[in-house]
Amino acid sequence: MAARVRLRILEGSYAVARLQPSEAIPAWADGSGFVSISRTDEELSIVCLQDRIAPAVKADCDWSCIKLQGPFAFDETGIVLSVIEPLSTKGIGIFVVSTFDGDHMLVKESDLEKARDLLVQAGHSFI
Repeated sequence: MAARVRLRILEGSYAVARLQPSEAIPAWADGSGFVSISRTDEELSIVCLQDRIAPAVKADCDWSCIKLQGPFAFDETGIVLSVIEPLSTKGIGIFVVSTFDGDHMLVKESDLEKARDLLVQAGHSFI
């Protein structure tokens, strides 16, 4: 049986920003709302409320953030899959970020209502 997850839509419009891998983490990255900062050899990615991102920064905007209400154990399987599968099979693009205690999923604001309906139909609930 697929996992049933409690979900919460976070307030605000989010964006995923891309900076050069050698750049310092900018001051605007930190603040209220969900924030995720990841660095690889190819890029520095920052997810945060979009109104904080400097205009000159390359960013993909207009995302809604859905929090998967954890915490989830590291060995608990199928949590993320149970949430992304009903969306990806219906053509809704997602961006997932995991933290120590849980996961966050971004969907385009224009897809939020459809995503919510699909997730409820799949047995998940919103709080």
